[in-house]
Amino acid sequence: MYKVRAGNKKIQKKLEEYIRIRNDIKDKLVRLGINPRKETGAHPLHGDLTGKWACWLGSNIRMIYIIDNKDKEVKILGIGTHNIY
Repeated sequence: MYKVRAGNKKIQKKLEEYIRIRNDIKDKLVRLGINPRKETGAHPLHGDLTGKWACWLGSNIRMIYIIDNKDKEVKILGIGTHNIY
């Protein structure tokens, strides 16, 4: 199981705002911690974002993250509408 955490305080605050709006995001983050490469529409990114992953958290909410296999951690780098790419 991977620990899912925000990359900084600004991202943490934004994540908390989305969780207040949509209760199901907590469950999606738990599932992502179980399998960060397969859950919630996870897919690797390309081009300038190679090495990063993205997933869908609901309606128009997307999340960009990196997977640290050594420390078993998913670090959230960005969250928002599709324009975060």
